[in-house]
Amino acid sequence: VQMMESGGGSVQAGGSLRLSCAMSTGPVRLYAMGWFRRSPGKEREGVARLDSDGVTAYADSVKGRFTISKDNDKNILYLQMNSLQPEDSAMYYCAGAHNPLLPGIVDDLWYHHWGQGIQVTVSA
Repeated sequence: VQMMESGGGSVQAGGSLRLSCAMSTGPVRLYAMGWFRRSPGKEREGVARLDSDGVTAYADSVKGRFTISKDNDKNILYLQMNSLQPEDSAMYYCAGAHNPLLPGIVDDLWYHHWGQGIQVTVSA
């Protein structure tokens, strides 16, 4: 399984960015796909999740601002980020799990496949 993020960059507070994660999964079925982020000095935290049945989950800090989606034809996972704030600045990672997960935003240890990460910087 290969996952590669794109679309990061710098934006002013209030702006928007869309992250993409191109996935090459071969015969592996992903039960869940997610976006995580890590800020300097902090642990990696779950941001959004999309299950293979279409169920989504979001961290409280991004609800109403971020949207996770997937283009099944292109096998690309997206994270639309609106109303960005400086505290959203982080390295963002896409991830996939090849086992079913408990509902909601779960720890990163339950995910098996990871992209290399991409930087998002939001200035005040």
